[in-house]
Amino acid sequence: MLNQKNDPVFVVKICLIVLIGVFAFSFISSAFNARALAQTAASTDDLPSFKNPDGILPNSQDIPRINFLGFVKELGKSTGINAFINNISKMLTPAGIEFTMKGWMELIMVLVGFLVIYLGAAKGFEPLLLVPIGFGIVFANIPYANMGAQGVWNDTLKIWEHQGFLNIIYNAGIGNEFFPLIIFIGIGAMTDFGPLIANPKTALLGAAAQFGVFGTLFLISIANYLPTVAFNLKDACAVSIIGGADGPTTIYIAAKLAPHLMATVAVAAYSYMALVPMIQPPIMKLLTTKKERLIKMKQLRPVSKTEKIAFPLIVFSLAILLIPPAAPLIGCLMFGNFIREIGVVDRLSKTAQNELMNIVSMFLSLGVGSQMTPEKFLNSSSLIIVVMGLLAFCIASATGILVAKFMNLFLKEKINPLIGSAGVSAVPMAARVSNKVGLEYDPGNFLLMHAMGPNVAGVIGTAIAAGVMIAVYGK
Repeated sequence: MLNQKNDPVFVVKICLIVLIGVFAFSFISSAFNARALAQTAASTDDLPSFKNPDGILPNSQDIPRINFLGFVKELGKSTGINAFINNISKMLTPAGIEFTMKGWMELIMVLVGFLVIYLGAAKGFEPLLLVPIGFGIVFANIPYANMGAQGVWNDTLKIWEHQGFLNIIYNAGIGNEFFPLIIFIGIGAMTDFGPLIANPKTALLGAAAQFGVFGTLFLISIANYLPTVAFNLKDACAVSIIGGADGPTTIYIAAKLAPHLMATVAVAAYSYMALVPMIQPPIMKLLTTKKERLIKMKQLRPVSKTEKIAFPLIVFSLAILLIPPAAPLIGCLMFGNFIREIGVVDRLSKTAQNELMNIVSMFLSLGVGSQMTPEKFLNSSSLIIVVMGLLAFCIASATGILVAKFMNLFLKEKINPLIGSAGVSAVPMAARVSNKVGLEYDPGNFLLMHAMGPNVAGVIGTAIAAGVMIAVYGK
């Protein structure tokens, strides 16, 4: 008997029997309740609202009556199966172009959502990002659920009414830059800038990765020669920043320069962040020799507490003086790092690293996934964005490696070029990938701390690149 209870088939049978019993009980109870209510209405003289010659329940005159067969028919029409097969609707894309959405398109997006969940849950590709993004995609594309509904604008109250769950999340923190800045506080509280301070020249590798961002900015102009594609310079900035592999920065600049591209660029950026372990190793192995991969770097010098406290204040001050549009991102990053290093507000630091970071990351990921709907993704412009974003990320990874090789021509203490690919902003994933590839060729060659230098420099570099774009094109 114990084995039978543990049998999955037995459990499924029991569940089905329970569901059928609950449905039957609910249906019979509803029938008896309706009959009792009708008898009460017929025998009660002092309740005029029940005196209805048509036998309609009070306050239900505008609701059509339906029999059992009609109930089953309407229930069949409301199933997801029927919607995926028969639904056809007209809507506008973010660019204002009319789009005919068919049910099978929503089904495709649901399947994509489950694929994203699989990559995060089963393959371990940034599960903290991909799992909620995948569920956000599925939620937003469930027929009749309206979880991503924009709602109706109430001009009297000046609010949106009847919004879906996911749209509330999106408007609360993604469309208005709130979540990205909070994420940067959390990143700062979790980041140790010691490796960068101990080896400042690795900052050049973080700067080199920005070639991918600015190089793609000019390449995107070529895409305008394709039919149905028209990117202006603000659009190009929002797309090219994907090369930094920094989701919060991508959302921030898209909200500033190209809100209509928010959905596509955000999903692309977070997807490439999660896929760093798949994208970067082939590039690293292509551009380096075995001899270069075996280069061992000396242990980093100890960094004093004074240096760690002074660093965020100095970087933030330089941002204020030189690139004010980048100050919000860099300021939040350095604020988080400052409360980490001073040691007198541990409660704030731990909250920023854990509870706050986890909550905001979950909501941000759900909101990003909710934007992945057919009218926003199943078009040529979105395909161009995804391709250009991937190109920007590949160029950023490659230039970091190439600059490291170039620096080795002049350095006595050589740099392992593998850490150059960590110049993108995917912290700490890119640094871990550099370390992993190095260990494949020499199990005793630990590059993680060395790679963290260009990795955290890449975060600062991408924020500066975003500030430069906003300063030039945001007016």
